[in-house]
Amino acid sequence: MEELSKRYMPGDIEDRWYQHWMQAGYFHSVPDEREPFTIVIPPPNVTGQLHMGHILNNTIQDTLIRRARQEGKNACWVPGMDHASIATEAKVVALLREQGIKKSDLTREEFLAHAWAWKEKYGGIIFNQLQKLGASCDWERTAFTMDDIRSEAVIGIFVDLYKKGRLYRGKRMVNWDPAAQTVLSNEEVLYEEEKALLYKVKYKVVGTEEWITIATTRPETILGDTAIAVHPDDKRYTALQGKKVIVPLINREIPIIADAYVDIEFGTGALKVTPAHDINDYEIGKRHNLEVIDVLNPDGTMSPAAQLYVGLDREKARKKMFEALEEAGHMVGTEELVHNVGRSERTRVVVEPRLSLQWFVDTKALADPALKAVMEDEIAFYPENLKNTYRHWMANIRDWCISRQLWWGHQIPAWYLNDSNSDGLNTDADEPVFVGKNAEEALLEAKRITGRDDLTLANLRQDEDVLDTWFSSWLWPISVFDGWNDTKELDYYYPTSVLVTGWDIIFLWVARMIMAGYEWKGEKPFQSVYFTGMVRDKQRRKMSKQLGNSPDALGLIEQFGADGVRYGIMASAPAGGDILFDEKQCELGRNFCNKVWNALRLVKSWETDGSLSQDEGRAIAIRWIKSRMAEVDNELRSDYRQFRLSEGITTLYSFVWNDFCSIFLEVIKPTFGEASDQESYDATVEVFEDICKLLHPFMPFITEEIWHQLKERPQGDDCMMSLLPDVLGEADKVVDDLFAHVLEVKTSVLELRNQHQLSPKENMDIVFPSDASLITLWNTPGAKFVLKKLANAECEVGEGTGVSFLAGKFQYYAALTVTVDKDSEIKRMEEEIAYYEGFLKSVDKKLGNEKFVANAHPDVVEKEKQKYADGLSKIEQLRKSIEQLN
Repeated sequence: MEELSKRYMPGDIEDRWYQHWMQAGYFHSVPDEREPFTIVIPPPNVTGQLHMGHILNNTIQDTLIRRARQEGKNACWVPGMDHASIATEAKVVALLREQGIKKSDLTREEFLAHAWAWKEKYGGIIFNQLQKLGASCDWERTAFTMDDIRSEAVIGIFVDLYKKGRLYRGKRMVNWDPAAQTVLSNEEVLYEEEKALLYKVKYKVVGTEEWITIATTRPETILGDTAIAVHPDDKRYTALQGKKVIVPLINREIPIIADAYVDIEFGTGALKVTPAHDINDYEIGKRHNLEVIDVLNPDGTMSPAAQLYVGLDREKARKKMFEALEEAGHMVGTEELVHNVGRSERTRVVVEPRLSLQWFVDTKALADPALKAVMEDEIAFYPENLKNTYRHWMANIRDWCISRQLWWGHQIPAWYLNDSNSDGLNTDADEPVFVGKNAEEALLEAKRITGRDDLTLANLRQDEDVLDTWFSSWLWPISVFDGWNDTKELDYYYPTSVLVTGWDIIFLWVARMIMAGYEWKGEKPFQSVYFTGMVRDKQRRKMSKQLGNSPDALGLIEQFGADGVRYGIMASAPAGGDILFDEKQCELGRNFCNKVWNALRLVKSWETDGSLSQDEGRAIAIRWIKSRMAEVDNELRSDYRQFRLSEGITTLYSFVWNDFCSIFLEVIKPTFGEASDQESYDATVEVFEDICKLLHPFMPFITEEIWHQLKERPQGDDCMMSLLPDVLGEADKVVDDLFAHVLEVKTSVLELRNQHQLSPKENMDIVFPSDASLITLWNTPGAKFVLKKLANAECEVGEGTGVSFLAGKFQYYAALTVTVDKDSEIKRMEEEIAYYEGFLKSVDKKLGNEKFVANAHPDVVEKEKQKYADGLSKIEQLRKSIEQLN
């Protein structure tokens, strides 16, 4: 017999089985006659390294996909990578800087050559890390948002939207990232409350001795002011409307205008209007035909239009402005305040409102079917409460800015005439634009629109910008199956079965994929969405490198094993709720692996004797464990349907640790030095195999190893591919009730041993009252054997003498040669009576509630009535015991 290690050693086992699964082709899927079960991975950034969010998300996906295989479905989990324009370009720029190369010194083609080289070297590291976790993706299908198939899809739908009039180019106020020097969508701006100074500044009214005071957190933008606005009904400023004030320090005269946007009650009731640097000011400016003065360069430094502090960073300019305003006598004062500040999701710098010519998708035209699908449960959300969040956003959806001022990404397929804008910058909203899948198509469009047949490719220049990364990601469920060219694959796998993703990108990604699905395929992209929560530390802080509270994911796998880490994250992860991660959960997972491993060692240590017959005690234990298995299987199926995976793994943990290891194996194992009968041994192996099947999706490595350790198997008989029956046996209420009572007695016997410091080896005789149901129970073949094995106690019907204890509603007596403290014992029982009296009051109140009785399921009401009857019985037994002691 092969000697098993005393502890489970995951390292070699995990590598060996993962390679075995890969070589056997178990992860690969092709369309066939089976029902498909499809998941597309939320593509990690090409810059990505495995972190706790990835472990959570991919463990859930792997659990679902492995379970689907066991159910006989054609499971297809498509992996892929996102090109992550902003993050990747920043990485490449930083790498070039280390080599003494500036991006500005390179042509676009030269820079992209560096970017692709970086991608080939570093991109995809996360895939190797996911394999360490056990992710059973179909790696042959690995997609990349900038590969040829995906790029063709992205360019194609840009052209399609343009032709449908759902995509346009316009000059609008946008979110600008001064660090990445690109526009951001609204969903890429994260708002957080931050402390700031509110500067109160006074402006001189022209031709008078009056002053008007405003308040701002951005004194550097005073240099771009083009008006002061007051409410038309504000009597304080009625006489000043139409007059002018002087902008401090630069002496530019600007008008005092009346606009209903101004809040009379807020501050002084006077508002500085800087149309270039605030979206609301921009709208006011349009209504009053105000000049737009942009005082900031794209990199966040002061522009020549500011006149002062040109080239100085905006933060430094703010301090300089404060000093200069104070020195010039314009400062009225400052005060601290807390307000919402928008920061770039990627670079974390403060975002600037900026007037810019960009490309936009008219998302209002796409939103209705996507909103209806979720609100009418055509697409199911787990947890369901996120439907409200989704509805609010979709009902108030704004146009999506899709152009980015970067080089890494899909270059926008729009061309302009060289001679229409000689500086090469796309700044003229009125210049003609020619959209096509390639330059040749654009040239045909240019000839058609301009009527000039003499145009050649040399007359055209392509838009410099690239498309937002999410513009490729929103096609993911379609494009991974080459949905515009290979309809056979798409017809089979689409719509996908479930999307597993974080709630934080419900707008950035989920909503847009739903819109894309209905726009181009007329159908939902997935049946369900399982939203994971945010992984936080024990102090509820979001995990981040800056806080140093994000554990090394690979280090955790090295320390606790992949199965231990998978257990740790899954046991902590209710759908949609934040995960308070603690490494102790992974330690519990590792301990669980060792528990199951030691159970294997125990079973494999048994000798068998074919001449032995199975005794009644072991027979009833096998009936019980199979009944419990059926109950757990049924509960687990319900958990999978509702995506209650956290509940599922904890149910399995409890069943395996308590029912299988602590009870069943203790009863079934042969007495030391003796052999097991073959029937009991085979039944134990069969139960262990079923445990491996149920546990495999959560903890694939140890279950595969145990599966093969239990017995010799032919090639291809692997736990991963073992099919689950429609039902795993049936529950047996009779044996369940019997074991429940025997276990109650066992618990009481063990408590008595502890209380009176009695050796476990010392047999305990107990008697029970002459109750018909108890006599039937204890006369059941094997019942007394089970109690003897678990508690080293023997019971018979008899008179009530000795130390009493309750088991269920029945009073038992243990024949102990110990001195009983009468007063303490009576006090204990009186406390129990008080507890049960309180319990009866709560049950009585519930049963007295007509609404509860009318609306609750009859089984629930019946259980409450049974609880009441049991409580009365226990009180009666306790009072009898007190009488006997007295």
